Parts: sequence; structure tokens; C-alpha cells
Amino acid sequence: MSMPTLRRQWTVEDLEDLPEDGNRYEIIDGELFVTPSPTYRHQVAVLEIAVRLRAYLSHNRLAAVLVAPADVEFSKTRLVQPDVLVVPRIDGKRPKDFAEADCLLLAIEVLSPSTARADRVAKRGLFRNEGVEYWIVDLDARTIERSIPSDLRVEVLDTTIEWNCERATEPLVIDLNDYFAEVLD
Repeated sequence: MSMPTLRRQWTVEDLEDLPEDGNRYEIIDGELFVTPSPTYRHQVAVLEIAVRLRAYLSHNRLAAVLVAPADVEFSKTRLVQPDVLVVPRIDGKRPKDFAEADCLLLAIEVLSPSTARADRVAKRGLFRNEGVEYWIVDLDARTIERSIPSDLRVEVLDTTIEWNCERATEPLVIDLNDYFAEVLD
């Protein structure tokens, strides 16, 4: 007879005891996820999408775009570091910290082999539960998977993606052929 395995429930406080070794440590519903430093191609993809978002958001002055590492703590058992995140402005100003922002408008992950399970399962569920639109950039497939909190389906886009920031006069439209050509070619 085998003994049952006890799973540890990780908390945000537990992260203080972990080494600063270049890995990304995230906690989703008490489960610890550890991922290595991103690749060059991954960082190019992050930068290119952040640049497009920043241009759009700067024009509308409704939100700010940030890139990882940036701890987003939803609870004592939910702390993530999305590759790209969009936080709303508070009274027209950038928040001073994440607690002041108190919500995300958009979270984006660039998929890699070491993060696929966390990105497609754990984080998708977390962001849906937290009411955050979530994109997964799949460089190999040249697609973006979009999840919105009100719909359990995942939309897979390969030509364009549109995003409507609340109170914006027009949506952000990203031509995915152009985006992937800039990142991969």
C-alpha cells in the first residue's frame, strides 16, 4: 500500500525564502510554478507587443503597459508575473504600485515549452476567475489565443487581434502577420 502524498500549499510569504536565481516564481491557487529566464526570441515577442500596446495606450491615456518581472498579487495564494500587463490609470495618473491599481485590464503571456501548462491551464483559469482578458502568444503557430472572462471558449486568431480598452475612442488593431514577421523573420 502506498502512502498518500501531501501537497504543500504555497503562499506569497513563502517566496521570500526562495533564491534570487533568475527563475520566475509564481503561485496559482497554492501551487508553485518555477520557470527559467526567457529566451531572446521570447523577449523580442514581449517587447514588440508591449510597444504596440504602449503606443495605443499613450494616445488614449487610459492605462499603462508594463512588462515582467512584475508581481501581481490577487491573494495570498495567487501571485503571477505576466509577460505583459495593462493596468488602468487612477484619476488620469499611472498607479504608484500594483495595490493602487487593484486590477488588470489585460494580461499577456508568450508561450514557451516550459510554460505551456501553466499558461494554458492554470493562468487561463486564474485570469478568467479574476475578470482579466488574457492573451497567449504562440510563436510557433503564429497565433494569439484570446480568453475573455465572460466566455469559456478560447478564440484563436491568426490574422488580426482587436482590443477595446474601456473608454477608448477606437480599438487597438494588431496585424498579426506584421507582428510575427517583426518577431520571427
